[in-house]
Amino acid sequence: MPANKKYLTQSPWHRFAKISAGIFGGYAITVLFHMCLPLFLPYPKEVLITSIFSIFVIWCALLVVPFLFDNGWKAWLLYLGVISFLYAIYYFGTPFNPFI
Repeated sequence: MPANKKYLTQSPWHRFAKISAGIFGGYAITVLFHMCLPLFLPYPKEVLITSIFSIFVIWCALLVVPFLFDNGWKAWLLYLGVISFLYAIYYFGTPFNPFI
């Protein structure tokens, strides 16, 4: 049974925004999150070892989140805000970490 047309995204731009936010924005958030983890943990090498597994899991979860929004550009706005926040943590936290 096909999906009901009224629940599908009508605009190709919103569809593109949701797909690109899920793929590229989700990956950027995941990688920045794993870059920020060694700043707060005493053993940064263990973060690298566990990130092999957790990057894929977190990225898959963040790939689905934009499809919960009605508007794809709102998903991009949220993802860009999170990316900016995580990058600011990484940028300002790196000089103070003795392990890096």
